[in-house]
Amino acid sequence: MRTASTEQAKTVKASTKPSANAAGTTAVKHDVIVLLKNDHAEVKKLFKQFDKLAENEDTQGKVQIANKICAELIAHTIAEEEIFYPGARSATDDDDMLNEAIVEHDSAKDLISQIQAMDPEDPMYDAKVTVLGEYINHHVEEEETEMFPEVRESKELDLRELAGKFSARKEEILSQLSGVNGELDAQQLRTLIGAAAHH
Repeated sequence: MRTASTEQAKTVKASTKPSANAAGTTAVKHDVIVLLKNDHAEVKKLFKQFDKLAENEDTQGKVQIANKICAELIAHTIAEEEIFYPGARSATDDDDMLNEAIVEHDSAKDLISQIQAMDPEDPMYDAKVTVLGEYINHHVEEEETEMFPEVRESKELDLRELAGKFSARKEEILSQLSGVNGELDAQQLRTLIGAAAHH
Protein backbone atom coordinates (compact mmCIF):
# COMPACT_ATOMS: atom_id res chain seq x y z
CA MET A 1 0.00 0.00 0.00
CA ARG A 2 2.84 2.33 0.87
CA THR A 3 4.42 1.62 -2.53
CA ALA A 4 1.26 2.75 -4.32
CA SER A 5 1.22 6.10 -2.55
CA THR A 6 4.96 6.48 -3.23
CA GLU A 7 4.30 5.76 -6.91
CA GLN A 8 1.48 8.35 -6.89
CA ALA A 9 3.80 10.88 -5.28
CA LYS A 10 6.42 10.19 -7.97
CA THR A 11 3.81 10.64 -10.71
CA VAL A 12 2.73 13.94 -9.20
CA LYS A 13 6.34 15.10 -9.10
CA ALA A 14 7.07 13.95 -12.64
CA SER A 15 4.11 15.92 -13.93
CA THR A 16 5.50 19.01 -12.17
CA LYS A 17 2.61 19.34 -9.74
CA PRO A 18 3.33 21.03 -6.40
CA SER A 19 5.19 18.93 -3.89
CA ALA A 20 2.56 17.35 -1.70
CA ASN A 21 3.66 14.72 0.77
CA ALA A 22 2.10 11.23 0.93
CA ALA A 23 -0.51 12.48 3.40
CA GLY A 24 -1.63 14.98 0.76
CA THR A 25 -0.69 18.14 2.68
CA THR A 26 1.24 20.73 0.72
CA ALA A 27 4.60 21.49 2.26
CA VAL A 28 5.26 25.20 2.07
CA LYS A 29 8.06 25.63 4.59
CA HIS A 30 10.92 25.69 2.11
CA ASP A 31 9.28 26.27 -1.23
CA VAL A 32 10.52 28.97 -3.59
CA ILE A 33 7.68 31.38 -2.79
CA VAL A 34 8.58 31.26 0.91
CA LEU A 35 12.23 31.95 0.01
CA LEU A 36 11.26 34.89 -2.21
CA LYS A 37 9.07 36.34 0.56
CA ASN A 38 11.91 35.89 3.08
CA ASP A 39 14.21 37.84 0.75
CA HIS A 40 11.59 40.58 0.50
CA ALA A 41 11.31 40.83 4.30
CA GLU A 42 15.10 40.87 4.66
CA VAL A 43 15.63 43.68 2.17
CA LYS A 44 12.86 45.75 3.81
CA LYS A 45 14.83 45.51 7.09
CA LEU A 46 17.97 46.67 5.28
CA PHE A 47 16.17 49.73 3.90
CA LYS A 48 15.02 50.59 7.46
CA GLN A 49 18.63 50.26 8.68
CA PHE A 50 19.76 52.54 5.85
CA ASP A 51 17.19 55.19 6.86
CA LYS A 52 18.43 55.19 10.46
CA LEU A 53 22.09 55.44 9.43
CA ALA A 54 21.32 58.22 6.94
CA GLU A 55 19.38 60.08 9.63
CA ASN A 56 22.39 59.79 11.96
CA GLU A 57 24.67 60.95 9.12
CA ASP A 58 26.73 57.75 9.39
CA THR A 59 28.15 57.81 5.85
CA GLN A 60 30.32 54.70 6.18
CA GLY A 61 27.50 52.68 7.76
CA LYS A 62 24.89 53.73 5.24
CA VAL A 63 27.19 52.94 2.29
CA GLN A 64 27.83 49.44 3.66
CA ILE A 65 24.07 48.86 4.01
CA ALA A 66 23.34 50.41 0.58
CA ASN A 67 25.93 48.10 -0.99
CA LYS A 68 24.40 45.12 0.79
CA ILE A 69 20.93 46.16 -0.46
CA CYS A 70 22.26 46.44 -4.01
CA ALA A 71 24.00 43.04 -3.85
CA GLU A 72 20.95 41.30 -2.35
CA LEU A 73 18.61 42.84 -4.91
CA ILE A 74 20.84 41.98 -7.87
CA ALA A 75 21.28 38.37 -6.69
CA HIS A 76 17.54 38.06 -5.99
CA THR A 77 16.36 39.58 -9.28
CA ILE A 78 18.76 37.62 -11.49
CA ALA A 79 17.95 34.31 -9.75
CA GLU A 80 14.23 35.10 -9.81
CA GLU A 81 14.30 35.95 -13.54
CA GLU A 82 16.28 32.82 -14.42
CA ILE A 83 14.65 30.28 -12.10
CA PHE A 84 11.18 31.44 -11.01
CA TYR A 85 9.78 33.71 -13.72
CA PRO A 86 9.89 31.21 -16.64
CA GLY A 87 7.85 28.71 -14.62
CA ALA A 88 5.55 31.43 -13.30
CA ARG A 89 4.90 32.57 -16.86
CA SER A 90 3.91 29.08 -18.04
CA ALA A 91 1.93 28.33 -14.85
CA THR A 92 -0.18 31.50 -14.98
CA ASP A 93 -0.28 32.31 -18.71
CA ASP A 94 -0.18 35.93 -17.53
CA ASP A 95 2.38 37.52 -19.85
CA ASP A 96 1.36 41.06 -18.89
CA MET A 97 2.05 40.46 -15.20
CA LEU A 98 5.44 38.83 -15.87
CA ASN A 99 6.47 41.45 -18.44
CA GLU A 100 5.62 44.21 -15.96
CA ALA A 101 7.66 42.48 -13.25
CA ILE A 102 10.68 42.28 -15.58
CA VAL A 103 10.37 45.98 -16.48
CA GLU A 104 10.23 46.77 -12.75
CA HIS A 105 13.39 44.69 -12.20
CA ASP A 106 15.11 46.58 -15.03
CA SER A 107 14.18 49.93 -13.47
CA ALA A 108 15.50 48.75 -10.09
CA LYS A 109 18.77 47.65 -11.71
CA ASP A 110 19.05 51.07 -13.34
CA LEU A 111 18.62 52.80 -9.97
CA ILE A 112 21.16 50.41 -8.42
CA SER A 113 23.64 51.36 -11.19
CA GLN A 114 23.10 55.04 -10.44
CA ILE A 115 23.60 54.48 -6.69
CA GLN A 116 26.80 52.52 -7.32
CA ALA A 117 28.17 55.31 -9.52
CA MET A 118 27.42 58.07 -6.97
CA ASP A 119 29.47 59.78 -4.32
CA PRO A 120 27.76 58.93 -0.98
CA GLU A 121 28.27 62.57 0.05
CA ASP A 122 26.08 63.68 -2.86
CA PRO A 123 22.77 64.96 -1.42
CA MET A 124 20.93 62.86 -4.05
CA TYR A 125 22.48 59.58 -2.78
CA ASP A 126 20.02 59.10 0.09
CA ALA A 127 17.11 60.11 -2.14
CA LYS A 128 18.04 57.47 -4.74
CA VAL A 129 18.28 54.72 -2.12
CA THR A 130 14.93 55.84 -0.65
CA VAL A 131 13.25 55.81 -4.08
CA LEU A 132 14.72 52.35 -4.73
CA GLY A 133 13.13 51.20 -1.44
CA GLU A 134 9.74 52.64 -2.43
CA TYR A 135 10.03 51.04 -5.85
CA ILE A 136 10.90 47.65 -4.35
CA ASN A 137 7.97 47.90 -1.89
CA HIS A 138 5.58 48.43 -4.80
CA HIS A 139 7.08 45.52 -6.75
CA VAL A 140 7.02 43.22 -3.71
CA GLU A 141 3.37 44.03 -3.01
CA GLU A 142 2.39 43.10 -6.57
CA GLU A 143 4.36 39.86 -6.48
CA GLU A 144 3.02 38.82 -3.07
CA THR A 145 -0.64 39.74 -3.69
CA GLU A 146 -0.95 38.82 -7.38
CA MET A 147 1.83 36.68 -8.84
CA PHE A 148 2.63 34.32 -5.95
CA PRO A 149 -1.02 33.38 -5.23
CA GLU A 150 -1.63 32.76 -8.96
CA VAL A 151 1.44 30.52 -9.21
CA ARG A 152 0.55 28.58 -6.06
CA GLU A 153 -3.07 28.19 -7.17
CA SER A 154 -2.04 26.86 -10.59
CA LYS A 155 -0.38 23.79 -8.98
CA GLU A 156 1.79 23.58 -12.11
CA LEU A 157 5.23 23.89 -10.54
CA ASP A 158 7.35 21.89 -8.14
CA LEU A 159 7.98 24.82 -5.81
CA ARG A 160 10.39 22.87 -3.60
CA GLU A 161 12.58 21.91 -6.54
CA LEU A 162 12.59 25.54 -7.67
CA ALA A 163 13.60 26.56 -4.14
CA GLY A 164 16.78 24.50 -4.41
CA LYS A 165 17.64 25.92 -7.81
CA PHE A 166 16.86 29.50 -6.74
CA SER A 167 18.98 29.22 -3.57
CA ALA A 168 21.92 27.74 -5.46
CA ARG A 169 21.83 30.42 -8.15
CA LYS A 170 21.47 33.25 -5.63
CA GLU A 171 24.40 31.92 -3.57
CA GLU A 172 26.51 31.66 -6.74
CA ILE A 173 25.79 35.32 -7.59
CA LEU A 174 26.47 36.51 -4.03
CA SER A 175 29.79 34.65 -3.99
CA GLN A 176 30.76 36.42 -7.23
CA LEU A 177 30.05 39.70 -5.46
CA SER A 178 32.22 38.86 -2.46
CA GLY A 179 35.69 40.35 -2.26
CA VAL A 180 38.76 38.63 -0.78
CA ASN A 181 37.87 39.59 2.80
CA GLY A 182 34.15 38.99 2.38
CA GLU A 183 33.38 42.64 1.67
CA LEU A 184 31.30 43.62 -1.35
CA ASP A 185 33.24 43.77 -4.60
CA ALA A 186 31.70 46.98 -5.99
CA GLN A 187 33.38 46.52 -9.39
CA GLN A 188 31.94 43.02 -9.76
CA LEU A 189 28.53 44.37 -8.70
CA ARG A 190 28.68 47.01 -11.44
CA THR A 191 29.70 44.32 -13.97
CA LEU A 192 26.82 42.07 -12.91
CA ILE A 193 24.33 44.96 -13.08
CA GLY A 194 25.52 45.71 -16.61
CA ALA A 195 25.16 42.06 -17.63
CA ALA A 196 21.75 41.80 -15.98
CA ALA A 197 20.55 44.95 -17.72
CA HIS A 198 21.33 43.37 -21.12
CA HIS A 199 19.96 39.94 -20.11
